[in-house]
This record gives sequence, C-alpha cells and structure tokens, in this order.
Amino acid sequence: MIRNLIIGGVLSAVFVCAALISFVWTPYDHAALDIANKLKTPNALHLLGTDHFGRDILSMIMVGARTSIAVALVAVGIGMGLGVPLGLWAAARQGTWLDELIMRGNDLVFAFPSLVIAILITAIFGAGAINAIIAIGIFNIPVFARITRGAALSLWRREFILAARVAGKTAARISVEHILPNVTNLLIVQGTIQFSLGILAEAGLSYVGLGAQPPTPSWGRMLADAQTLVSIAPHMALVPGFAIILTVLGLNLMGDGLRDYLDPRLRVARV
Repeated sequence: MIRNLIIGGVLSAVFVCAALISFVWTPYDHAALDIANKLKTPNALHLLGTDHFGRDILSMIMVGARTSIAVALVAVGIGMGLGVPLGLWAAARQGTWLDELIMRGNDLVFAFPSLVIAILITAIFGAGAINAIIAIGIFNIPVFARITRGAALSLWRREFILAARVAGKTAARISVEHILPNVTNLLIVQGTIQFSLGILAEAGLSYVGLGAQPPTPSWGRMLADAQTLVSIAPHMALVPGFAIILTVLGLNLMGDGLRDYLDPRLRVARV
C-alpha cells in the first residue's frame, strides 16, 4: 500500500537526514568525555541523556546512524554488484555446468551465516567496519544471485526474448538489454530488504565487538555498553534499541510499499 511506502520513507528519511547532518553538526562532540555528567537521563541540555562516560547519546546516535547506513549500503552494493551478474549469467546458461557451479557456490556461502564469516575474517584481518562490510557483502551475493536467476529464468521463455535471439543478439546482450530492465523492480525491493538486514547484521557484529571499533559510535556497540547498566540507566539501551527498531521498520515498510507500487498487476488494479 502507498501508506506503507510513505510511512517507511519518512522513518528512513529521518535517520538518513540525521546521518547526513552528523557530517557537519552534532549537539556535542560524540567522543568528548564528561565524567561529571555521566548517566544523565534525558534533559534540556542532553535531549537523549548521556552514557557512562558522559558522552551525549543524541550525538552518538547521529554518528552511529552514519556508521550503520554506510556499512549496510556498501555491503548491499557488494552483494548486488556481484550477485546480479552471477544470477544473469547462471540464467543465461541454465542447465550447464556453469549454472550448476554458480548455484552450488551460493549454497556453500549460505551454509555459513554472516556472523561466522565475520569471525573468520576478523581472526585473519582483525575487527573493524571494513571487515564487517566484507562479511555482510559476501552473504548478500548469493541472495541477489538467486533472486536474479529465478526472475530471469521465467523471462528467457518469453516471446520478446525469443525474438531477440532470432535477431542474432548474444546471451550477454539480451541479459543486459532485456532481462535486467525487467527484473530491476524486484531487485530494488530486495535491495531495500537487504539494506534493513544489513543494519541488523552490523548492529549484531558491533555488539559482539566485530564491527566498528571505538571511538567510532555504533548502535550495536552502544547496546553492548549498556547491557550492564540497564537497571540504573535504561535510556542507554532504549535509545539505540529504538533507533535500530525504527530504522529497520521504516525500511521494511518502504520495501513492502515499493513492492506493491511497482507490481504491474496491482498497478492495473489501482487504475
């Protein structure tokens, strides 16, 4: 429904705007320590309170949004940039050894959750946001490959594709000129969903210490810092928790709205 698209777009836009504004302004320096004002509840000076080091939580949420969005965006870009060509390639060579190789490779990646991949990468290269991006991006590749292949297979049997083949176009040219434009809507919707999952994955990796490292704020790291202080400073856990919930909710609602809006069958029904 268009309502879901609007609500999801507004929620997502709030956090994107907060992330963009944090490049030029935050209420306080997100890394500045003020022990005298630690664990303050929300007040006129600190709208969302302070943490156990006296850092302003609103400033950390704004910079943390930048971290989460950047990690998820690049990770989805990696997944889409590699997964979509692989899916198109597999569909164009359906039933061949190449198709089998690509799909069994996807199954192999699916066998290892992103957290396990992140642990393996961290053990070799060390913890950090870059390694989190790589881990989440690797897990996104088979998702987009499967989605693209599944959608492309049905198109390869359509009359306009047969006409293109009769005209002498190669499989690669058909994939780029005819298949890809017809699966773009599906990829946009799936990209939105994977973007929300990327934010959750980044928060989870940061929570266990495998994501962005201090002093760079991260919503997952903020939750980890707050877990032993919930009884005396619940706002430390509630604020980043709600930030994650609202961002993921907004992206999921926007994905549902985009799916309904871009679905040609529903578009005809609305007309």
